Amino acid sequence: MTHPVYVLGGAQTDFARNWSKEGLGLVDMFAETVPAALADARVDDREVGVIHVSNLAGELFAGQSQLGGMVIAAVPGLDGLPSTRHEAACASGSTAVLAACAEIESGRYDVALVVGVELMRNVSAQTAAEYLGTAAWAGREALEVKYPWPALFADIAVEYERRYGLDHAHLGRFAEIAFGNGSRNGLAQTRDWDFPAGSFDENDEVNPIVEGMLRKTDCGRITDGAAAVVLAGPKFARAWAQRTGADLDQEATIAGFGHRTATLLLADKLAQSAEQDYLFPHLRGAVEDAYRRAGISGVADLDVAEIHDCFTINGLVTLEHIGLAAPGKGGEAVMDGSIELGGRLPVNPSGGLMSHGHPVGATGVRMVLDAARQVTGRAGDHQVDNARRALTVNIGGSFTTAVSTVVTRGTRTPA
Repeated sequence: MTHPVYVLGGAQTDFARNWSKEGLGLVDMFAETVPAALADARVDDREVGVIHVSNLAGELFAGQSQLGGMVIAAVPGLDGLPSTRHEAACASGSTAVLAACAEIESGRYDVALVVGVELMRNVSAQTAAEYLGTAAWAGREALEVKYPWPALFADIAVEYERRYGLDHAHLGRFAEIAFGNGSRNGLAQTRDWDFPAGSFDENDEVNPIVEGMLRKTDCGRITDGAAAVVLAGPKFARAWAQRTGADLDQEATIAGFGHRTATLLLADKLAQSAEQDYLFPHLRGAVEDAYRRAGISGVADLDVAEIHDCFTINGLVTLEHIGLAAPGKGGEAVMDGSIELGGRLPVNPSGGLMSHGHPVGATGVRMVLDAARQVTGRAGDHQVDNARRALTVNIGGSFTTAVSTVVTRGTRTPA
């Protein structure tokens, strides 16, 4: 990064909530989350210079666009500020974060508010699946299937099995770890869920097939929710630290990023990588870009990771692309305890998308917030001991958009 970008604070909603059942909607999410984020960051709304909003499908789920204006309607103290909405499927939140960082690094603004929202539980599961399917190539892939995204990620599992071999036990164990982590997170959607024996096995009764080889606990949830972070450049952060008594060497910074986009059709991406080491080379490139910009050598320099596991196969693939395992060997890192709390690299201590939840437009923002809390020791019951460097990996579509960040405590480059 050209200049450090500080994560001064943030907030998220309880991802277990069903907002439409409460008679609430997108504006209420903004009205709850933004003031909470500003309060956590100890920043007044008059100090914010710019707003970035992330959301995938407000027009479909809520019949609402122009969310840049809605956040100001919800929080009148922000009236008059520039506000822009970002959409990159499930990576919408991360692209909003990167846009805010770019404006801070350029010197255009000193303080940016980034807020992601998604309302999805106000329609049936089938309708929600169809709406979310618009982030694939509508009319060209996932045709004649009930659930587009489980079907597409099942296709990824088939290709993974063809190239490397795939044991469903590895997927089941990944899910079991995720739900176990989520049970310690007071904001996770599934924190109170019970899982009968066989829930993570090839058990057709309690863990039925959804699409292809992917079963019930291989698939993420439909989630309502919002998350927000307050970002600042060094000049404001120094004044903020003097005012609040904070030690900037103990605060979180976004130290590096990677952002790459591949072609839209899954089949085209898989064909392009047929002779390459990695299933999705552009994802590997985005992660390597984040490492390089953060001044670290790779996965060995990390203490914790928040990765995109909307499906278990996605989590397995991403473990390989961040360098924790060689291509085709992600299952070994799952089974040997590497990704568990206390393991070589704790992955998704929050529960990840599988358990914490996946309100699409909020997910990338939530990841940065969780990473910032981990490296500052503020992650509560799912804190990783002595975490100083965290990785986030957020994807959109069938690995079409890939965004990665490295979040560190302070600005010193690690040795």
